[in-house]
Amino acid sequence: MPVADFKTYRRMLDNAYEKGFAYPAINITSMISANACLKAFAEKGSDGIIQVSTGGGQFASGLNVNDPAKGAIALAEYIHRAAEEYDIYVALHTDHCQAGKVESFLHPLIAETEKRRAAGLPNLFQSHMFDGSALPLKENMDIAVDLLERCAKSEIILEVEAGVVGGEEDGVDTSDTPADKLYTTPGDMLEVYKRLGAVEGGVYMFAATFGNVHGVYKPGNVKLRPKILKEGQDALQAEYGDGAYFWLVFHGGSGSSQEEIQETLDYGVIKMNVDTDTQYAFSRPVVDHMFSNYDGMLKVDGEVGNKKMYDPRGYLKKAEQGMADRIMQAVDDLKGAGTTLFG
Repeated sequence: MPVADFKTYRRMLDNAYEKGFAYPAINITSMISANACLKAFAEKGSDGIIQVSTGGGQFASGLNVNDPAKGAIALAEYIHRAAEEYDIYVALHTDHCQAGKVESFLHPLIAETEKRRAAGLPNLFQSHMFDGSALPLKENMDIAVDLLERCAKSEIILEVEAGVVGGEEDGVDTSDTPADKLYTTPGDMLEVYKRLGAVEGGVYMFAATFGNVHGVYKPGNVKLRPKILKEGQDALQAEYGDGAYFWLVFHGGSGSSQEEIQETLDYGVIKMNVDTDTQYAFSRPVVDHMFSNYDGMLKVDGEVGNKKMYDPRGYLKKAEQGMADRIMQAVDDLKGAGTTLFG
């Protein structure tokens, strides 16, 4: 089954760590953007991660329902069906969920998987992210431990974050964060490993921060310090032995150089979130279509326009292809082409 089960997902993440590549984790908001992901991963022969944020789920649920969890569930159910047509694996993940949204977003999604498992069905999502980075580390880890204990019972992987990713995403603005909070310390990383490693059966990914910023920036404007990741991994092995390491996640990669991105792969990054760039890649062909077919799009001065031009299927196909092309570039940038475990 192309939606990865727990064992397959762990194999995917181990494969990336051992071979020095990372999976693009692509945020979606619709069936169209989900299809772009599946198309791109399949064409590159790469497994991948498709993820839904609280804002993405809210959008997908529609203006009247306006429920992030229900929208996320609907998107995940669609992908379970659509992915059966592809010869690659995908894992379904939820992106940044701050502490104030755990009750309304994460708990209902975990409960949905618990209900499915009780009925003999596979997990709806394979992993979730809890973002407690705005909290003191102890409070962050207290909530994370409770979530990981619940996730472990249903073979769900949890992603956590310590240190703050700057910028703005999904209405959460951290632009005023003090500079020192944008860099996770080795001490923080040791504490995360100690707390989460004590959870029996718990499996997790860790988003450590090293100057990364959400949003879109010109190359050179984001000052990354990837060596922070190496320092944290080195501290971990010094304390716990050579077998200790993190599966690391890279957030806020827009504007980063190719050299910086690939350097992080050497330090254990196995997942890189891609959202801003794919939003642009989706929208740009739509803009081109509108400008090129402006007269046909509008009914003005008694005219009827051109149905072929304003039929949404025409320009949304272009949007899907544009997004797919950008995802394929991300697969190449992260050295993942041809790495699928399927078959």
